[in-house]
Amino acid sequence: MAPVWLFDLDNTLHNASHAIFPAIMANMNAYIARVLGDGTTPAGIDAVNAARTLYWKRYGATLLGLVKHHGVDAGHFLAETHEMDDLASMIRHEKGLGELLRRLPGRKVLLTNAPHRYSTMVLRHLGIQRHFAHHIAVESMRVHGQLRPKPSKLLLRKVMRHQRVTARRCILVEDTLANLRTAHALGMRTAWVTQYVKVGDAVATAHPAKRLTRPGWVDVKVQSVRHLPARLARLR
Repeated sequence: MAPVWLFDLDNTLHNASHAIFPAIMANMNAYIARVLGDGTTPAGIDAVNAARTLYWKRYGATLLGLVKHHGVDAGHFLAETHEMDDLASMIRHEKGLGELLRRLPGRKVLLTNAPHRYSTMVLRHLGIQRHFAHHIAVESMRVHGQLRPKPSKLLLRKVMRHQRVTARRCILVEDTLANLRTAHALGMRTAWVTQYVKVGDAVATAHPAKRLTRPGWVDVKVQSVRHLPARLARLR
């Protein structure tokens, strides 16, 4: 049977590390500094970095720690951190993404921890929104009323139920190793896209790829999503 492709967006379908991730990181630092501050003076950068890293490692997403420990409104955080004056000018991507998606057999679903407004704007700029049967952004990643972004197993199980597919039919295409590891543990096939991965980029990956060696939970490692058609045999 035809597979169901679960595509990440940032640093998978476009180069978010070029300008977008630095902008998000700056917005995130400013937001966390206000949250950790005393109401008048923002917290210092050391406290901000420590909180961001701690919450990322503990919960898989900084946002979850801010919601749990500081009562932050998730929607407000996402809107503030993904606000960019000229997003279109910041996007860098390869040509031929639409043709790539057309060539891949099966249904395509966008599964991104980014907010819906931002990810919709990026898809429109890339010109590939029509190739996705569904667009699942972070606001929709709720299980039993709780926000459960990637790499949550509860989220991935919910996605499979809604798509009416088994894990074996799913292929997760990602730059983030932690997300691929969870998918593999559930029985999904996994494709790791490496060309935009930067060591130490805390927004891009919870487990930086020091030498970009393929771990056991990755079925296929490709530099670009454009190489996926040539690797289909390994993903069946």
